[in-house]
Amino acid sequence: MPRLSPVVTVLAALVCSVPLMPAAEAHAGDFLQRQRRYPRVKAALERHEDALADRFRAAGAAWPPRDLFIRSFKAEAVTELWAAAERRGDPHVLVRTFPVCQNSGVLGPKRREGDWQVPEGFYRVSLFNPNSSYHLSLGVSYPNAADRHHSAGQPPGGAIMIHGDCVTIGCIPLRDGPIEELYVAAVFARDAGQRDIPIHIFPCRLDEPTCQARLATDSAARPDLAAFWDGLVPGYLAFLQTGAPPRVVASKDGAYKLEPPPRERRPLVAAGD
Repeated sequence: MPRLSPVVTVLAALVCSVPLMPAAEAHAGDFLQRQRRYPRVKAALERHEDALADRFRAAGAAWPPRDLFIRSFKAEAVTELWAAAERRGDPHVLVRTFPVCQNSGVLGPKRREGDWQVPEGFYRVSLFNPNSSYHLSLGVSYPNAADRHHSAGQPPGGAIMIHGDCVTIGCIPLRDGPIEELYVAAVFARDAGQRDIPIHIFPCRLDEPTCQARLATDSAARPDLAAFWDGLVPGYLAFLQTGAPPRVVASKDGAYKLEPPPRERRPLVAAGD
């Protein structure tokens, strides 16, 4: 694939809510038990646990989940849930695709507090909020070191979530049913020992010509945007090429650095919806 170049602070905090439980809290095996004490999580488990387990197995994914991975695309307004295959060594499978039900900002990264932008880049689940003002919330680990560099000394903002209630200023909003499914899957993955659940957020599908054409147009007068989007390409392609989420490090110089990927695997498998 060719390179892409020449290619209300308070309100945001209220919309995304303040999460309560760090993602790394609790030892594997008791996280689910602790989450089950919260009424919304208990109800979500009752509604979705059995069906979600069946969906994972039907997709060929391990249950309880292993190596859960979340990808979100702004232009396409979808969030994907991927997981390791039941047979170890096989590529990740797409278990679920959720519609993002509201938009905030435009294509391009978040750079300032109150800019209404949804971040773009490589993150992880940082928090679980079973008492969110917006049903249930999973924290996105924005800002990372690259985001802080690009904020150029200005407050970069924070409290970015994937949450319910279908409203947003800078977050990724889902309807309540989908956020329950995503939250439950993340709880089971965390309970099974996955300390880091990656979240990769892209402007659009970077390997598709329509995406490349749109980014080229949007960045024609913004070389900084072209360079930023170019920097997302290695991490994006690494997943397509290997079938496993790559480890991408956000550097203090503002760049994303891809650690050597694992050996190539067979092409990715998408579960039918």
